[in-house]
Amino acid sequence: MPATDPAPPLSGITVVSLEQAVAAPFATRQLADLGARVIKVERPGGGDFARRYDTTVHGESSYFVWLNRSKESITLDLKSGRGREVVDRLLARADVFVQNLAPGAAGRLGLDAELLARRFPSLIACSVSGYGSTGPWADRKAYDLLVQCQTGLVSLTGSAGEPARVGISIADIAAGMYAYSGILTALFTRATTGVARAVEVSLFEALAEWMHQPAYYTAYGGSQPPRVGTRHATIAPYGAYTARDGRDVLLSVQNEREWTALCETFIERPGLAEDPRFATGSARVAHRDALDAIVAGRFRILDSTRAAELLDAAGIANAPVNDVRQFLDHPVLAARDRWRHLPLPGGESVRALTPPADLSGVGPRMGAVPALGEHTGPILRELGYDAAEIAALRGDGVV
Repeated sequence: MPATDPAPPLSGITVVSLEQAVAAPFATRQLADLGARVIKVERPGGGDFARRYDTTVHGESSYFVWLNRSKESITLDLKSGRGREVVDRLLARADVFVQNLAPGAAGRLGLDAELLARRFPSLIACSVSGYGSTGPWADRKAYDLLVQCQTGLVSLTGSAGEPARVGISIADIAAGMYAYSGILTALFTRATTGVARAVEVSLFEALAEWMHQPAYYTAYGGSQPPRVGTRHATIAPYGAYTARDGRDVLLSVQNEREWTALCETFIERPGLAEDPRFATGSARVAHRDALDAIVAGRFRILDSTRAAELLDAAGIANAPVNDVRQFLDHPVLAARDRWRHLPLPGGESVRALTPPADLSGVGPRMGAVPALGEHTGPILRELGYDAAEIAALRGDGVV
């Protein structure tokens, strides 16, 4: 790995986040990875409800551990006047404010982008919502699977007989990525023009962007791509086949050159490349069942290792269908030194993957996962509160 730069790219940037669940925490964690100071404001007593999604990582939630490394946690009762005063002091020193509160909550707290722009002109406010701040669904709650359903993604995923959710929180992740890139763009704009522009991202519109290809296919082709399990809806052969030893291997043929090589080296039927049923990509999709039967028949007489060897020799992209345990032990992650160890609140540690974007000469910050309210005292002292004032805030349940 490259040597760590003592001044990460976002060193000196302070982010205050009223965040929960996945989308906003994913955006701010990536800012923290780049060196930003991220102050996570949580509810006293419970905090981010993602802390309680599960207890699988040494008693901590797998979601929370993934999304909240390198952050500071302060607890505040935002409905109290003194809690709001603390938030105002934080925002006066901050560069970025991120929130994914319930619909209308930021406005009721006086923390919507328009009000903040008037009070803190240099602050970049980022809002992550379900369906946007305007429009007929602005007040509607949205969770990841609901958005998968609304965008039509669930209708594309699964087998021919049954639709299925994507196995990760893909709508949340999409929104978090766009919030992250939007904030970086706004920071650049502020640095070059002096203007702080607000950022707004919705889960629905983030995933809608990712749905463009099937949307075009449906609008102009007359029907939507079918659900075909591990097969590709518009390319063939492209999917998983079961080898003689029971292991599934996925292969992908992208063009006519690869199709010819597959016929010659793997299927061992060179003349099949000219068969009118399979000579073009569209023809192969139209005759997918016949083609799959031929490819599957070849896999049935080969074990997965030999099948992969022949596919490699033919220059055909292929991969075993790993489970999560096999992914964790993937040789590429080990050989490229992608794992680090992070401290957890209870004193244990957890393995974590480094961010996928490497910056030459700069290593990511991979800091501890915070306990609920762990940094409340130090942050309050930094904001000018003395010991008696902090004690009073604690005693009254404000922090």
